[in-house]
Amino acid sequence: MSDTRLPLHQPMAATFRGGHPENIHFGSLALVNASGQLLAQVGDVDTPIFTRSALKPFQAMPLVARWADRFGLNDADIALLCASHSGEPVHTERAADLLARIGAGERDLACGCHVPFFYAATGQTPPADGRYTRLHHNCSGKHTGMLLMANGLGAPLAGYLNVEHPVQQAIADSVSHFAGIPRAQLILGMDGCSAPNYALPLRNLALAAARLTRPDALYGETPVRIARAMSLHPELVSGQGRNDLILMQTGQGDWVSKVGADGVQILASFSRQMAIAAKCSDGQLTPLMVALVSALDQLGWITDGQRQALSALLPPPMRNAAGLEVGEMRAVLRLSTGTQAR
Repeated sequence: MSDTRLPLHQPMAATFRGGHPENIHFGSLALVNASGQLLAQVGDVDTPIFTRSALKPFQAMPLVARWADRFGLNDADIALLCASHSGEPVHTERAADLLARIGAGERDLACGCHVPFFYAATGQTPPADGRYTRLHHNCSGKHTGMLLMANGLGAPLAGYLNVEHPVQQAIADSVSHFAGIPRAQLILGMDGCSAPNYALPLRNLALAAARLTRPDALYGETPVRIARAMSLHPELVSGQGRNDLILMQTGQGDWVSKVGADGVQILASFSRQMAIAAKCSDGQLTPLMVALVSALDQLGWITDGQRQALSALLPPPMRNAAGLEVGEMRAVLRLSTGTQAR
């Protein structure tokens, strides 16, 4: 099924020069509880947007639900399955260990290879003689999980990204279930790592994220197990200097978050059993974080200390070549919420 409607996004963040708006970043945001009630919104929460890596907890869901014990998966392993990691040794070594449990290796990963995110996230230049493998790809944990699932299903490892492969069929069932959308209505595309990916309305993506905070009739304790593992090990889900690491550390055990490429973010609160799903229309991470921090503030979800911790996600003032401060980026979205959203 396809959908060619353009989302009707609204301004979420803007840069201001001399106090006057200059560049406007549009987007949308939905706040939904685990029962499916839309509690707050900005922009368009009904037109599907591609979920990208925000989908990873639900891609890991069938594996953890059925074969966690078989493969000896602990919380750290589960966190890596849901990661968009930075290719640090802590990530690559764990992925290699997981693959070895089924006699597989880096050669079996079909995600491709790129320079690890670690360098950009920490402001370092990659070494000229750097050598990277598929284990360094930010999605290698997800792909490792798919190979483990193929082994559990007794299906071939080769072709595990084919949409008709039993692994991808199980994942489509998971996405459909948690998002509350029939399989036949899921919009299919290919992710940057060559895996199938689905476009969902933000209200449905937020619903899926909110359902990570409580047991599920079909998947039992698995949603909470996955979300808790991510929250306990944000360094494995993300990496040094990355937004998900900062968000989950700031949440102090109450938040689970997952970024997606091209400006997608989910964040769920265990205590509230609510979740935010947001999209920045131009795909930029910085205005997305500016808008998200503002939304958390408007919802009353953060303390003064947490507000200070989250300032690490916000850009510094704009300066010109002479070092003079010439402007700033700030949030312009406004949530209309009731007491249930707090």
